[in-house]
Amino acid sequence: MNWQTFPFDWNQARAFLATAEAGSLSAAARSLGLTQPTLSRQVAALEEALGVVLFDRVGRSLAITPTGVDLLDQFRAMGDAAAGIALAASGQSQAIEGQVCITASDALAAYFLPPILMRLKELAPGIEIEVLASNDIRDLRRREADIAIRHARPDQPELIAKLVRTSSAHFYAAKSYLDRHGRPQTAADLLDATFIGFAPVERLIAGLNSCGLALTRSQFKVVTDNGVVAGELIRQGFGIGVMPKEFAVLLPNVEPVLPNLVALPVPFWLTTHRELLTSRRIRVVYDLLAEAFS
Repeated sequence: MNWQTFPFDWNQARAFLATAEAGSLSAAARSLGLTQPTLSRQVAALEEALGVVLFDRVGRSLAITPTGVDLLDQFRAMGDAAAGIALAASGQSQAIEGQVCITASDALAAYFLPPILMRLKELAPGIEIEVLASNDIRDLRRREADIAIRHARPDQPELIAKLVRTSSAHFYAAKSYLDRHGRPQTAADLLDATFIGFAPVERLIAGLNSCGLALTRSQFKVVTDNGVVAGELIRQGFGIGVMPKEFAVLLPNVEPVLPNLVALPVPFWLTTHRELLTSRRIRVVYDLLAEAFS
């Protein structure tokens, strides 16, 4: 390989890729942990080294040029290759210490992970855990997280997933709400009820209606994409909501509503990259999570 044909370095390539994906220098600088002037110099150095213009600068905004668009896939391939090297190197680490990043939904992170992490602290005190509480599906291939706990199975072939639990979600409401509005005895009693929705609410309504209900969008007075917020709205008596039974038992003064009427399936998938399972620290965390959820 003729190394003299490479007029730029990885930092410059990374600066271009981050800026193109983030859409602005300020956002890209934050994602890379750099100052904006440093990032701007790296992009300018790459343009000079390649002899092309990658971004048009209009005031404070950037617009990627046609040349930049043509080169973007090549730089993305470089980014994926760099991520692959990091994955392979991480997979070879045999020390039971260091950082492991877990991403899980906000409700899972708040209600389930703390006791598991307490046990991990006793078993492997050298492991440091970062928890990303998010309902977004993080890209494990690019090391946004090492392990993901999700309710959907991933479809990327380089990821491995294990179904560690199958549960169900039901209607719940606070005792205070039911004392005010009455305890429904049939599906017809729900037609005038107030509901708390979880985004995307249209999907939730379709799932509930498939159970034989006739709920309308107007009954869902509050919609949130945060499971902890939804649980707190239920607990404080705002209305009836759907949640997994494991979460409901943790909320005081919350009762099931027509528990035999609605039972939506809730799978729990534990996911990581294939190569990461050769890392002892990630394997320890993965196995402990699998044991705890099952």
